[in-house]
Amino acid sequence: MEYDYKEAMKLENQLCFPLYAAARAVTGAYTPYLKALDLTYTQYIVLLVLWENDGITVGEICKKLMDSGTLSPLLKKMKTLGYIEKQHSKDDERAVLIYLTEQGRALQEQAKDVPFKVGQCVKIAPEKAKQLYSLLYELLDAANEDFR
Repeated sequence: MEYDYKEAMKLENQLCFPLYAAARAVTGAYTPYLKALDLTYTQYIVLLVLWENDGITVGEICKKLMDSGTLSPLLKKMKTLGYIEKQHSKDDERAVLIYLTEQGRALQEQAKDVPFKVGQCVKIAPEKAKQLYSLLYELLDAANEDFR
């Protein structure tokens, strides 16, 4: 069978499009709840990492979020807002550790209902959500292997 580039170039045959559209729709569902807390989605996901592992390096945050390009200005803004503080590691002066402030820790209590509320907006059965989650991480792992 010969490769049909015209068929391959149709939008309906692009894996990237439904991933992009779904990501926008799901992250958009967070907007009203995060806006009430004066948070952006990217600030929220950094806070999720820190609520789980306070006092980790910038590199560890990048690794968890699979994104390093926008993290420095984001952390600077979060520091200005009073959510985090930066400290140089005592073990390695080059490593910068990120810690939550009291205000940053308090946001966790304020944001505790966000996952539930967003879950109510995303109309997908829990078992399908788990399956989708697994498939997406399988895709991410495979893509990361290709770029290593």
